[in-house]
Amino acid sequence: MEPWKRTMWILWAGVLLCSASYTMSVPFLPLFLLDLGVDKASVDLWAGIVFSAAFLVGAIMAPLWGSLADKYGKKKMVIRAGLSLAVIYALFAVVQSPWQLVGARMLHGFVGGFVPASMAIVASTAPERQMGWSLGMMQAGTMSGGILGPLFGGLLAEWFGLRMSFVVSSVIIFAAGIAVIFWVQEGKHEARPQNAGVLQTWKEAAGNRTLVLLLLLLVVFQLSLNMVQPLLTLHIAELQGKLEGAVLSSGIIFSIIGIAGILASPLWGRAGQTYGFPVVLLICLLASGLTVSTQYFIYQLWLFTAVQFVYGFFMAGVSPAVNTLVVRATDAEFRGRSFGLMTSANQFGAMVGPLIGGAIGHRLNTHWVFAATGFILAAAGAAVWAGRRFGRRSAGPGKEAPLRAHGPSRNA
Repeated sequence: MEPWKRTMWILWAGVLLCSASYTMSVPFLPLFLLDLGVDKASVDLWAGIVFSAAFLVGAIMAPLWGSLADKYGKKKMVIRAGLSLAVIYALFAVVQSPWQLVGARMLHGFVGGFVPASMAIVASTAPERQMGWSLGMMQAGTMSGGILGPLFGGLLAEWFGLRMSFVVSSVIIFAAGIAVIFWVQEGKHEARPQNAGVLQTWKEAAGNRTLVLLLLLLVVFQLSLNMVQPLLTLHIAELQGKLEGAVLSSGIIFSIIGIAGILASPLWGRAGQTYGFPVVLLICLLASGLTVSTQYFIYQLWLFTAVQFVYGFFMAGVSPAVNTLVVRATDAEFRGRSFGLMTSANQFGAMVGPLIGGAIGHRLNTHWVFAATGFILAAAGAAVWAGRRFGRRSAGPGKEAPLRAHGPSRNA
């Protein structure tokens, strides 16, 4: 096996374990809040706060971790994140109050970065012709963890309580970190002597118009995705008519969404290579927005599950497309920082989304959150479509649109 492909498969297993550890614990935190004494009337707001706490800190720290990855090596950042996350998940198992859980989530955001650093290694080692496929497979690895994590987390919570699922999450991410130590070969890395601090990173990024537009798109995408995410377990409990068994039902539904993602991610990666990643972005944003908005009218759990599968299928195409476009828009020596900036954009959107979704759910109901999410995703798709049309009109001889549909150009 070629060295780059061997590295990719090892990191694929690593992001699978990282995603599994995350989805074994974090999606069930809203139900865990009830165990910590939060009343049902305010659990939506508390869920928004708990989810946003990690993303707030993560948005601040991600560019720093990206700078350190470029300066000292991406493998070191993967190991740092894996071992640190093992400690954080262990903390989840011992918290005794909602505010302690918020504090643990803030530490969660502080030490994150396993997946983006792994993506950066793959993007730096894979051949250009295999870029879309390799990043699509990495996304599929993340989705695979999204299948296993909720299912096993739901079963553990049903049998032993939620705290046990946190303990197992800690063990799994620790194993992923150890695997990277022994088996991942990043290649020779020369430390950057120049200043690569956070302010310098943002200054360099601001000069790249395509990168800035992609980062803004990620903010909107994660905002819409995370408007719904913290409320899903509570909504599933409402649809099934009882709180008992809601953790297991949620785990099964989250796993079904993950199955859709693992099936779709490589397909979207190949479609991007053939038809252009802006085309994939356009299709996936518009289709996912239309799909999720139909949840406004759904009150049956089986139909909700079916629509979530379709929603997951289209949502899975967004991240590989954006990742590939960012790689093509940045130089190799900026690769770690570019993935750090992407993580920061993801975290910022993920911070704001739960607060908006929690507020809408508290004032109205969760069905309105689905409607608002669908509108935002469709608007993002319309913006991509308008940007491509404007780019084609404005690109003169020798110039190209900011988001070209074809070709591996750095300005794609």
